[in-house]
Amino acid sequence: MLYLSIKALHIIFVTSWFAGLFYLPRLFVNHAMVTDTATLERLALMEHKLYRFMTPLGILAVILGMWLWFGFGLSGGWLHAKTALVTFLIVYHLYCGRLLRAFAEGRNTRSHVWYRFFNEVPVLVLIVVVFLVVLKPF
Repeated sequence: MLYLSIKALHIIFVTSWFAGLFYLPRLFVNHAMVTDTATLERLALMEHKLYRFMTPLGILAVILGMWLWFGFGLSGGWLHAKTALVTFLIVYHLYCGRLLRAFAEGRNTRSHVWYRFFNEVPVLVLIVVVFLVVLKPF
């Protein structure tokens, strides 16, 4: 019962973290397109609040995932591949924090087109991770 409860919480926090990973770069797309001060300030505030909200969700998702891995002895090559992708997502998340600060300080140098491609990265990672977890191919 403990295993299933932790697994359920892990799924809930992963889903919530991904919602932020999907939406924050979308806000960056909009932020890179506008020029009026009021909209820029509103987007910067939204980005900041979302990042502060999604960071603890990501931390809890990772902690619970590690608990499942080490506490219940999950193993296999698929898990190592998933862990590598989660590590990449953590770096992606932290890089979003850097981009957020650049926007807040008026130092963004990237176009909205670049952010549109950047926005797709977590979607692709999620697809691969779900297939790894469900199929356990190796």
